[in-house]
Amino acid sequence: MSKQDYPNKKPKQDNPTNSTSTEMSCEVGLYGLAVMGQNFALNMAEHGFKVCVGNRSHAKVETTVARAKAEGDLPIVGSDSPADFCSKIAKPRKIVLLVQAGKPVDLTIAALSEHLDEGDMIIDGGNEWFPNQIRRSEELAKKNIMFVGMGISGGEEGARNGPSLMPGR
Repeated sequence: MSKQDYPNKKPKQDNPTNSTSTEMSCEVGLYGLAVMGQNFALNMAEHGFKVCVGNRSHAKVETTVARAKAEGDLPIVGSDSPADFCSKIAKPRKIVLLVQAGKPVDLTIAALSEHLDEGDMIIDGGNEWFPNQIRRSEELAKKNIMFVGMGISGGEEGARNGPSLMPGR
C-alpha cells in the first residue's frame, strides 16, 4: 500500500522553529543497513514515504543514499550519528530497526533512546527471541516509548518488493 491509497492523509508540515526543518520531514527512520534494512528502506521510499536511514557504519548510509538516487531519486535522507538520525524524523518518531538479533538490538536501542521522546516508537524488524521483545517493551514503557517486535521475512527480494510483516508485542 502506498500513501496514494490514503487520499485524505495530509502531508506532514515542517517544523518552522527548527533551522533544519527541511530534513525534519522524514516520516519514518530505518536503522541498520545490511541487505534487509537497505532494501526495506528503498521499498518504503518507493511507496512515497520519506525515510531517514542510519547505520553504525556510515559507508552503508552513503551506499543506501546513492542507491536511492540511482533507483529513481527516491526520498531517502542519510544521517551520521544516532542524534542526527533521530533529529531528522518527524515527531512522534517511528523507527524500524533491522540489526542483528541479540545484544546489537539492545545496544542500538540504548544509543537511539537517548534522543527519543515520550510517544516515539521503535519497531524491531528482526526475528528476535520473544522474551527479549517482552523485556525491551517493558524497559521502554518506563520511558513512555512504544515498542513493537515485528519480524520482517522474505529475504532481500521480499524486503525490496513485498515483505511479510509479522507484528507481535
